[in-house]
Amino acid sequence: MSAEELSGRRVLVVGLARSGKAAAEALVARGASVTGYDRDEALDVGRLRELGVEVHVGREEETLLQGIEVVVKSPGVPGETSLVAGARTRGIPVWSEIELGARLLGNPILGVTGTNGKTTTSELLGAVFRAADRPVEVAGNVGHPLTSLVGAVPPETWIVCELSSFQLEDVETIRPRIGVLLNLQPDHLDRHASFEAYASAKLRIFERQSAEDTAVVPRGFGPIPGAGRRVEFGATDQLPAEPLIPGPHNRENAAAATAAARVAGIEDEAIAEALRTFEGVPHRIELVRERRGVRYVNDSKATNVAACLCALASFPDGALHVILGGRGKAEPYGPLAAAFKLGDRAYLIGEAAGEIAAVLDSSGVPYVSAGDLESALAEAASAATAGDVVLLSPACASFDQFEDFEARGDAFRGLVERLA
Repeated sequence: MSAEELSGRRVLVVGLARSGKAAAEALVARGASVTGYDRDEALDVGRLRELGVEVHVGREEETLLQGIEVVVKSPGVPGETSLVAGARTRGIPVWSEIELGARLLGNPILGVTGTNGKTTTSELLGAVFRAADRPVEVAGNVGHPLTSLVGAVPPETWIVCELSSFQLEDVETIRPRIGVLLNLQPDHLDRHASFEAYASAKLRIFERQSAEDTAVVPRGFGPIPGAGRRVEFGATDQLPAEPLIPGPHNRENAAAATAAARVAGIEDEAIAEALRTFEGVPHRIELVRERRGVRYVNDSKATNVAACLCALASFPDGALHVILGGRGKAEPYGPLAAAFKLGDRAYLIGEAAGEIAAVLDSSGVPYVSAGDLESALAEAASAATAGDVVLLSPACASFDQFEDFEARGDAFRGLVERLA
């Protein structure tokens, strides 16, 4: 079904948070008859009802699928939920919000995916395009939902689109002019059946590419789907300038952004300006404050082990006081224990605290079972001395104690700012 065929069609949007609301609004604007569902009865859906969306909240009812011709699924909705699974059983197409956006937009898309670094690299690429005075929007898993740009941006505007595995698992036609894979490590194994399923979802970014398109991948990465021209990058690549943001992983992100920008025809002078001035993104190795010689760093976006390892490697000097824990993703924590150096200490919070503690115990890494973020910060601030770093890098999702990683990072920032 093409974008032009949506008028008059009955579409069910499952999940009415940020992405779902944008999808519903875009569908209404295209003349579709839209039904929306979300399990959260407290969700504000007044705007959608004003637009004529038939909104249902609370318990899932498969009767909502009667007469539905397309289901649009928000990224936070698992594929096994009854409405989505029921749609597949009935042969009803299931699209991600990203798929809908790609069908409705004719703009060139620069897609960015990978386990870690997606947001940083996407925002860096936005800065590169702006430095080159090229029209650009950053959307997808960061910034605006892709469907919110429908009818709002000129057709020549490039869209740098951060793409998560949750968004890519239900795409059919999306074809980035330039697709970037930053890295691929185990993550979200609590939702995907296996690492192989997770990796397969990520690699769908390349499936529809033709010989006119470009696939940017880490040097030495294995086979990828699609027919895009392959361009490789690595952390040791020569860059037009050294990035302002710290850490070897950010140099690799900068190399990926440089490769993609060059493919888009952007000159090195503009790339260099962005690399020298881009300060990073909130909640990713973000210096909140220095107090009595101790640096307090917010890395709440480190929601998996690999991301936390990048943060640990960014501070080779001085002792680290690392706040770990939250809701686990069925990952092993052994690599974290191995990355702690002499003098480092962990402060454990959330549901995964016991599992992490067992691994730290077996490796002889000292830790404090703090329980919650406020207690963990108080313990860490008390123990840290000049030259040390207090680092929130949880290696876990936030949903046991916070709405999302942004709320967790904001809470950390507030607590740090209130330290006497």
